[in-house]
Amino acid sequence: MSLYVDSSALLKRYVDEPDSEEAVSLLESDSSLVTARHTIIEVRRNLHRLLVGREATAARADFELDLQAFAIVELDEVTCEGAAGIAEATGARSLDALHLSAARRVGAPAVAFLTFDRRQAHAARQLGFTVLGA
Repeated sequence: MSLYVDSSALLKRYVDEPDSEEAVSLLESDSSLVTARHTIIEVRRNLHRLLVGREATAARADFELDLQAFAIVELDEVTCEGAAGIAEATGARSLDALHLSAARRVGAPAVAFLTFDRRQAHAARQLGFTVLGA
């Protein structure tokens, strides 16, 4: 089974937050990890916002290395149109809808959806995903 990982879950690998241990355990439990291109923007932005100095540099390097293990879904026309429909149907926020559309392209329900964002988890369940994390 593949695991779609959203930004809230992946960030917990680099920043000690509530549920970080659970997130890391779930990330390490699946060898087929998937995320969308915009995850890179979201995670890097938050690493820059939350960490400083060597801690920030080390986390950024770890993130870049970890990305090599991920399949990346591009934000092409199909993904963006799908996101628009998901946002209309579920009320999901724009970036969340992009994550959900990307995960859907990979193949729900065969893909589990890892998030620690409760609103996104609710929308993912509405779409038939098995949700881990939140």
